[in-house]
Amino acid sequence: MLVLGGTTEARRLAELLADAPYRVTTSLAGRVASPVLPPGETRIGGFGGPEGLAAWIAEHGVTRLVDATHPFARQMSFHAAAAAAAAGVPLLAVRRPAWQPVPGDRWHRVPDLDAAAAALPDLGSRVFLTTGRTGLAAFAHLDRPWFLVRSVDAPTPPLPARTEVLLARGPFTLDDERELLRAHRIDLLVTKDSGGSATAPKLTATREAGIPVLVVDRPPVPPGVPVVGTPQAAVDWLAQ
Repeated sequence: MLVLGGTTEARRLAELLADAPYRVTTSLAGRVASPVLPPGETRIGGFGGPEGLAAWIAEHGVTRLVDATHPFARQMSFHAAAAAAAAGVPLLAVRRPAWQPVPGDRWHRVPDLDAAAAALPDLGSRVFLTTGRTGLAAFAHLDRPWFLVRSVDAPTPPLPARTEVLLARGPFTLDDERELLRAHRIDLLVTKDSGGSATAPKLTATREAGIPVLVVDRPPVPPGVPVVGTPQAAVDWLAQ
């Protein structure tokens, strides 16, 4: 079985399958310098598109493919769907549940990063930008707002002109996020709807402070691909 990973869900799935009668390989994209490796076999790096992934599946006798990549890894998910169809193996997507607003939230939903950049100047001037270091180019043309960018590894240009970088790896506590908003005088949060608990405290902290949030909606899962919300549900699917 091949798990397309790089997420907490993929690592947990590998843990659950550690004693199962499966040979599990987890593939990581290699975008993080020092990834937390899951148990079992791992490979790091791309496949060379859907054709390369299909060839790898055939060469290594893969009989099940699980897409447990980040909810915003759209290209990899569509490559997985094409490769699974070409190789004739079942494919399952594991997607943590999306965040849901609660009373007190001041969310503004947008379909993508470009829409977030267009809406941003009307909502805030000191921005906590947590959309990942690979998407910063969408905001690089904005020269008036000040940005705090948090990422695991240092981002590369282009970046907004007024940017401070904070290198950190989650999970983050609610107290951490409260202090960050206070210390940097943040008046707007921009985030992708990644879901999960590791970075959710920032949403609670902004709600408490009355700070608006630009929420970038998730891209769709490829048509026809079954989706489960937890690693345990993936294990149950494999058992069937």
